[in-house]
Amino acid sequence: MMRTVLDDPRVTVFVGEQLRVLFWPPFRSLGIERRGSITAGVVFNHFEGVDCHASVVGSGFTRAFLADVGDFAFRGMGRRRITVKTEQPRIVRIAERLGGRIEGCLRDHFGEGRDAFLVGILRHEYRF
Repeated sequence: MMRTVLDDPRVTVFVGEQLRVLFWPPFRSLGIERRGSITAGVVFNHFEGVDCHASVVGSGFTRAFLADVGDFAFRGMGRRRITVKTEQPRIVRIAERLGGRIEGCLRDHFGEGRDAFLVGILRHEYRF
């Protein structure tokens, strides 16, 4: 059984371990828990006006979870935009299907040779 977990410290640890980064407060998180383990997560941080950054990793994203992500960021936190940062091309494709557009690349953002794709998703373009 899958369930969405909010601000569970395991989500931040999961995302941080996958990306080999540490997150410093303030941040918020949403994750997918399956059979007691976190399998996917989003850590929201760098809250700048109407924008927040989202570091995304994992697999098994469901429509319900993606709807939860948009609801949480756009309604719950009142953001007008999410800036997705990921090194996984698969996550870029998911963000594009949600209405996002590739806006750039942060070279070596996750370490030497590990670039981050930037995908901007605006509230009025979010497809869930």
